[in-house]
Amino acid sequence: MSERVDLEAAFVLHARPWRETSLIVDVLSRHHGRLGLVARGARRQGSGLKTRLIAFQPLALSWFGKGQLRTLHAAEWQGGGLMLRGHALMCGFYLNELLLRLLPEGDAHERLFDRYADTLDRLNSQAEVAPVLRGFELDLLSELGYAQPLGHLADGGEVEPDRRYGFEAGVGVVPPRRDLPDYRGRTLLDFAAGDLADPVTLAEGKILMRALLAHYLGDKPLATRQLLLDLQKL
Repeated sequence: MSERVDLEAAFVLHARPWRETSLIVDVLSRHHGRLGLVARGARRQGSGLKTRLIAFQPLALSWFGKGQLRTLHAAEWQGGGLMLRGHALMCGFYLNELLLRLLPEGDAHERLFDRYADTLDRLNSQAEVAPVLRGFELDLLSELGYAQPLGHLADGGEVEPDRRYGFEAGVGVVPPRRDLPDYRGRTLLDFAAGDLADPVTLAEGKILMRALLAHYLGDKPLATRQLLLDLQKL
């Protein structure tokens, strides 16, 4: 049975050419999760859809159809859009690539949708982007059920602020091991509490999140992360 959805809150994550005049648009929607839509004729000169299907802009999308690719038939700008620039723009594309790689298609995550919108706003307004990115990475992994608890050891013991620990993806916090990076107990407790104000917590947290994401992303690295690393800013 064909589905019809009208005026669904959404953001464009990525768009690519399809056939001669159309686009395939990957979007994050509030109630329908991540999905692909065909924007027929969107590449034609003067197409109203083409001018609206821009990343980081709050949209209301309407589509119909069934299967993996539905047909987009309307896109309305909701105002208050962001004009990310420079490093913040690259960070926005990094968030979009994370969502495309990790978020299962068709799974609604309303809290994550709201968190994404808030993160874009913070990237646009805050000079220091590292705490913004680390917070979103942690929220994304938690929302998908990938993040193990950081406030206690995998065997149930308490994490002590002044001791050092390892972290094994899929297991959790473990005693220090030669084959794992080690972290302050304070860093793990800060991350568990969402407190990223301490510079040491932030520095160690970057290493922790990079290891966790690499575990779930597999062998193919993120293109945007590599570019940001090459720029020595992430």
